[in-house]
Amino acid sequence: MESLGPGARCPVQEQRARWERKRACTAWELLETERRYHEQLGLVATYFVGILRAKGTLRPPERQALFGPWELIYGASQELLPYLEGGRWGQGLEGFCPHLKLYTQYAANAERSRTTLQEQLKNKRFRKFVQLQEGRPEFGGLQLQDLLPLPLQRLQQYENLAVALAENTGPNSPDHEQLTRAARLISETAQRVHTIGQKQKNDQHLQRVQALLSGRQAKGLTSGRWFLRQGWLLVVPPRGEPRPRMFFLFSDALLMAKPRPPLHLLQSGTFACQALYPMAECQLHRVFGHSGGPCGGLLSLSFPHEKLLLMSTDQEELLGWYHSLTLAISNQKN
Repeated sequence: MESLGPGARCPVQEQRARWERKRACTAWELLETERRYHEQLGLVATYFVGILRAKGTLRPPERQALFGPWELIYGASQELLPYLEGGRWGQGLEGFCPHLKLYTQYAANAERSRTTLQEQLKNKRFRKFVQLQEGRPEFGGLQLQDLLPLPLQRLQQYENLAVALAENTGPNSPDHEQLTRAARLISETAQRVHTIGQKQKNDQHLQRVQALLSGRQAKGLTSGRWFLRQGWLLVVPPRGEPRPRMFFLFSDALLMAKPRPPLHLLQSGTFACQALYPMAECQLHRVFGHSGGPCGGLLSLSFPHEKLLLMSTDQEELLGWYHSLTLAISNQKN
């Protein structure tokens, strides 16, 4: 067997060297970003949470609603940072994992926090306090509303960096198992937080749509559904001219509504519900609009007791509706 000469290249050694460089780069990024994150957590804990508690500007329930477990998250970062500074990444991240439940709690409180901030900023005393603190040079021009999402943004960074660190740590490394476990737990938490965020966004859409729909018939129509899209489409009748209608597509139903008269004193800008079509009973076809040309197209929706022809002069808009309707129908039938 021929031996490698002194100048020969060894693929295995080269691969290990690449892993080590990526590992060192990822570890450095984790440390530097944690230092910045820890600093920002501390600024909010000191100049907002701490001073608000001392001055009593906000009552405890409002303060808790606004900041959630912020101080506990700050404490978790304080525990993690010395491990990262000492190069004990596996031990530090694994020890950090029991604190991940704080991020799930923070995500569950995020919508309540946004609402509380909007409500409290109407209070002149609180608004003046916030403006004064935001003007401190330590915050670098960041506002409180920019700072509140930091923990959830950081969780995504934790996931990316922990996974990269685990992937570039060899199986013979003493902290390989710790990093692998930590990366898995952080990824699972990030997925739970993502699901919470998606549900909160959907709830916002449903509340907005419900506010747009007026009349007794519309009450409760949006509850328990997932919002997919909305927009104007032309309804093509068997006779006569196409009529513009507003459509709201949910995970299980398509709602057709017409605008209230603009001069209506109480309901101007809202829509009256005309029909609710179940997606589980829908057969969808594109009548024309396959070519991608500029002339729009026509969709045919067939239900047991009714058929709808929907038209759009915007080809891209029509294609978007076709894909969204196809997804809703497929999910209901599966």
